[in-house]
Amino acid sequence: MPLINDLLEDLDKVLWYCSLGMASGFWVVTMTDRARAISAFITPFGLFEWNRMPFGLRNAPQIYQRMLDNALYGFTRIPRLEGDPVLKQPDPEASPDLIPSEPKDDGKKSVLGRRSYIDNILITAESWDHLCNRVEGLLDVCDEWNLSISVVKSFWGKDQVEYLGHKVSNHGLEANPKDLSALTELPFPGSLRAMQSFLGSLNYYSKFIEDYAIYAAVLYELREVDFAAMSKPENRSRIPDLAVAVDDVMGGVDEPVEADLRWIRAHKPFAKLKEKVAATPILRHFQPELQPVVVVYANDWAISAALMQEHDAVFHPVMFASRTLKSNELNYGIVEKGVLALLRVLDLGHNLLVGREIKVLARYSTLAWLFRSSGLQGRLGQWAALLSPWTLEIVKCTKGEDEILGTIAATITPRADVDQALIAIAPRKEPRRKIQAPIPTVYPGESLRVVSFDGSARVKRGGGAYSAILWKLPEWTVVRARSEYVDGLTVNEAEYRGLLLCMDLLEGEIQQRLVVCGDSNLVIRQVCGEIDCKAPGLTLLRQKALDRLLAWPDHELLHVKRDWNGSADSLAGAALQRQAGVEVEEYSDFENLVTLNRPEEILVVREAEEHPTAKICPVATRTTGDSRPQPPVLQEEVVRDLRIGRIKQAQDEEMWTAGLKKYLVGAVHDLSPEDIKSYNAVGSDYDVDLDGLLFYYPPAKRTTE
Repeated sequence: MPLINDLLEDLDKVLWYCSLGMASGFWVVTMTDRARAISAFITPFGLFEWNRMPFGLRNAPQIYQRMLDNALYGFTRIPRLEGDPVLKQPDPEASPDLIPSEPKDDGKKSVLGRRSYIDNILITAESWDHLCNRVEGLLDVCDEWNLSISVVKSFWGKDQVEYLGHKVSNHGLEANPKDLSALTELPFPGSLRAMQSFLGSLNYYSKFIEDYAIYAAVLYELREVDFAAMSKPENRSRIPDLAVAVDDVMGGVDEPVEADLRWIRAHKPFAKLKEKVAATPILRHFQPELQPVVVVYANDWAISAALMQEHDAVFHPVMFASRTLKSNELNYGIVEKGVLALLRVLDLGHNLLVGREIKVLARYSTLAWLFRSSGLQGRLGQWAALLSPWTLEIVKCTKGEDEILGTIAATITPRADVDQALIAIAPRKEPRRKIQAPIPTVYPGESLRVVSFDGSARVKRGGGAYSAILWKLPEWTVVRARSEYVDGLTVNEAEYRGLLLCMDLLEGEIQQRLVVCGDSNLVIRQVCGEIDCKAPGLTLLRQKALDRLLAWPDHELLHVKRDWNGSADSLAGAALQRQAGVEVEEYSDFENLVTLNRPEEILVVREAEEHPTAKICPVATRTTGDSRPQPPVLQEEVVRDLRIGRIKQAQDEEMWTAGLKKYLVGAVHDLSPEDIKSYNAVGSDYDVDLDGLLFYYPPAKRTTE
């Protein structure tokens, strides 16, 4: 199937258009004997078979598209090879449903020079005579292939036509939704499916909407549980006041109408997107002889870029591109996010931009440093390799694209204004936290409880089993063990149910320190809050687990490898085989679980001197004694924070070090050109971490790595 963007790219020199719709559609394709038999359907009047290809078959669009491609590109007949024993084709009478896959090329030129999109055909021409010749050629092909054109759905010889949801003219492309009034008057959706339908309809026109992903980020984060909370009567009564609340908040009123902040943040971009789709700009056709200009923009949660070209001393948009940032990309610096925006527009506009010199307008000149540096490591090296085939001219603007703001089209919003407008709709995105969970420490003589769980499921059987074991430390004896089986479970759901089963085993136990062990990295990290839980079914199970864990304030979650969780894994595997759970009561079964148990290799009793604390002693001189009391014992984290603070303060006090840190993070507006030049010479050997500390990486060490 052709891509719609490819069909709309080569229209820069066209003056006349014909937009045609074929009549009868798939019914012009005859069915083979085998196709009739396998597509038959039962009615009260008997068994009926299709003589023509019906609508609804999975391969019907592809078959019809292939037939039109053969017709438009001059393949007027299918050859039947005879006499060659190697290439002999099947007998049409014996196998009427088998035809050669390769049509014969009669040497004719393409009728239109372009493909159709199923039954939608666009005829383009640079002159009226050329248009008439192409129309005559198309009519001859339709006569040969027994195709019909619908007069009602067709437009002939116009300078502007409707094609695939767009208005096409020599001025450019316009978005043309089917029912624009219904889209702009649409109330806020009341379900996740309705919201997905709204976003899907706008995504088709995303290249017309500037900063589409930035505004839609809040709406994409809504889940089924959010809409379920909104549908409650007490919340639904406050929904009509949200519009007033939004206006009050943006207007600076101290006491806005009482409403949930989540829905205030959701209604604002929803209304903004409806305004944007109603006032989409005209995208100019890409002119190969003009230099393309790219304006990149990035904020805390999304990136966007605008591809433009200069027409009559005014820069007009050709395409908008945007997307939200992933959780790990939220930690990137503003310059790195700008590189992502540049890669995004180069990817979407590859066919237009490949082989051309591109001018890139950026806020920070450090973007150009990426192309001049050598020995880049990590993601910077990967980005440099991706950008190496392109010829880019990086231009730093004082405030975004202010250098050409006087000649830019009114359809592109200045970046500084965008920053101010997006404050009220910022989604609550959190960067991916690189947390290495410490192994729980067991102190001598300490009595605690340990629970281990596991879940397993099989797609063919459509069911899942889960198990839980309650251990008593320090002797590592089994208190209780149980497994259960439920139909229609996925692996992750079985793991969550195993965690809930652990809470069931703890009922009646005295509250004390608790350690929860499991081999599901997803469940452990979601319950700890390290990663988001987006699946509706898992969200409900996660909330139940969090509610049950509240009864045990002193609890820790530990992820272990599957080999270390063999006792719970064997119990769940046996339940999956039997398709039934079991309550372990026999002493021999307890002994088997103890034999397979390996968490005791991790949760070992520490010696007293290995207590994870550090003593900070004062420094005493020879002449002055210190009679003050000893300082209290400090935790390792406190000592680390103190050291980081002192090192950072010392680096910021030195002018050269502070300037180098500003250069590396992209804050170069306070630096002179001479300083930037000197920092550029040594910048590849330094890096700034998340704590703001400057690190030096010798070239020799970097090459050995």
